[in-house]
Amino acid sequence: MDAFYVALCIALVFYLIASGSSTCLTGCSCTDDNLGRSLLCMETSMGKIPEDIPHDFTKIRIENCHLTELPRGSFSKVSALEFLWLNFNEITLMNIKSLDGLANLTELRLQGNKLTSVTWTAFQDTPKLKILDLKHNRLDVLPEHALRHLPALTYLDLSFNQLSVISKDVFINWPLYQTAEKAWGKEGLVSNVVLALHDNPWLCDCRLKGFVEFIRAVSPPIILMNSYLMCSGPASKADKFFHEIQLKTCMKPVASAPETNVTLPLGANATLTCLVKARPGPTIQWMYTLKIIRGSAATETHMDEETVTSQLVIPSLHLADRGLYTCVANNFIGNSSVGITVNINSFNSSALLPPPVPMLSSDDNVNIDIRIAKQTVYGITLEWYAVTDNPAELWFTIHFGKYDSPKKEMIYIGPGINSYSVSDLLAVTKYEVCVTLKNHPPREGQCIVFVTGSDISELEQRTRLIHIIVIVCAMVLAVPAGMYACTTEARFSCVDRCVNLWKKRRLHGENLRGTSQRQGTFDSLQAASDEGLCRDSEDKPKKRRKSEDRCKGGSAAQLY
Repeated sequence: MDAFYVALCIALVFYLIASGSSTCLTGCSCTDDNLGRSLLCMETSMGKIPEDIPHDFTKIRIENCHLTELPRGSFSKVSALEFLWLNFNEITLMNIKSLDGLANLTELRLQGNKLTSVTWTAFQDTPKLKILDLKHNRLDVLPEHALRHLPALTYLDLSFNQLSVISKDVFINWPLYQTAEKAWGKEGLVSNVVLALHDNPWLCDCRLKGFVEFIRAVSPPIILMNSYLMCSGPASKADKFFHEIQLKTCMKPVASAPETNVTLPLGANATLTCLVKARPGPTIQWMYTLKIIRGSAATETHMDEETVTSQLVIPSLHLADRGLYTCVANNFIGNSSVGITVNINSFNSSALLPPPVPMLSSDDNVNIDIRIAKQTVYGITLEWYAVTDNPAELWFTIHFGKYDSPKKEMIYIGPGINSYSVSDLLAVTKYEVCVTLKNHPPREGQCIVFVTGSDISELEQRTRLIHIIVIVCAMVLAVPAGMYACTTEARFSCVDRCVNLWKKRRLHGENLRGTSQRQGTFDSLQAASDEGLCRDSEDKPKKRRKSEDRCKGGSAAQLY
């Protein structure tokens, strides 16, 4: 009986050893020491955080394993975890609940990843965190309340990132700093705190004034790992240390003009000048009758660090160019504007010139090819090409907005410009964009209609583009034709209508250029009827210029 009992105990020990060793992840190693159980995974093609990590680890080190995100509850089952090292991966996203369940975590190292931002509220779940290493990432923003949930932190490394402007309030709002300030000069009450902020491209203008003053005044218990922080810009302060520069307080723009009333003869070139003083440097736009003028018509010259001269050139004045031009300057503090009135001196304008309100003229025969050239982040880029004898004098107007909106944003484009980018598009929205000659309202067929898709997951919302769904059946026509767009839910009736329309155009003797097909996939575009999204112009047959005809049943194209 004793021999049987001994054999049973030995078998049980071997079973426990075997079962314990089986809990280590494939391709990783597990060890036990006086700090507890450790998991070490190095240079494995893991790709994502394993879901079956045993709950008894106190230290996890996963490096060079091609991780791309920290999803919700990544280590929530490992409640005893104290040390988490995820260095040298490819992490770009951090879920707001990625640290859920890690109340005992004291050290988090994310060195050498691709984070452009950090979900700072995630640290609500790690009240004992003392060491946070974020060096060699791509962080470019540090919110004012970033450190609010890190009261126990004693080491913060933000070096070798892309920080250019931060507020001193980041540290003033830090609970640990507030505690240290109260106990200033009382040794032993507050532990030393190490900050690493060097090797960031600091932009030393007025916005950095408070931070520079904070760095100069830092003293124990707060210690800078490298106190010689250096400016990367502007040019006058590049490569200078913080202690070598003096920064002024920021100032709202003040715009003025040497002449606010200009009278010129018909056909002359007009140069309107606007002088702006501001800190930091402003963005300057010119507007004509409350419409933004874009393009290369305006040039800027920096007179000194806080003074900019902007000049708007209007070539070969027509009567349609007369009116009020406004120079608008903005920075983060506020804005300022100055108006300049342009008068045109003509002795016989009624006989020789068109009226100021545009009417149909020979310019309407200018052929303009327009297309969506590519997709940017949450936007598109338009391109167009116009054949004209005087390209240096041809201005355009872009009309852009939601399809069902009666009022569209109007943007003037100066001569020589043939592209324009539209950003901040909303998902699952139908838009219309039109290109016309300057001051001409869009007429039927002078527009492109497109629909934005919708993202599927949180990861896609942060890293992927909003897909522009154009074309289940579509015709990209030269202005004044249009683009017909259907949703991915479109029925074959939409295709049939496109085919019928194509046949009718053939009967009208219209030349069709080569057919091109673009295939792709689509994200979950919310359902919409093809009646609402496929514009049928069967009832309004007109002559159209050259066109590209594309019909592909049951598929759609994504533009990138």
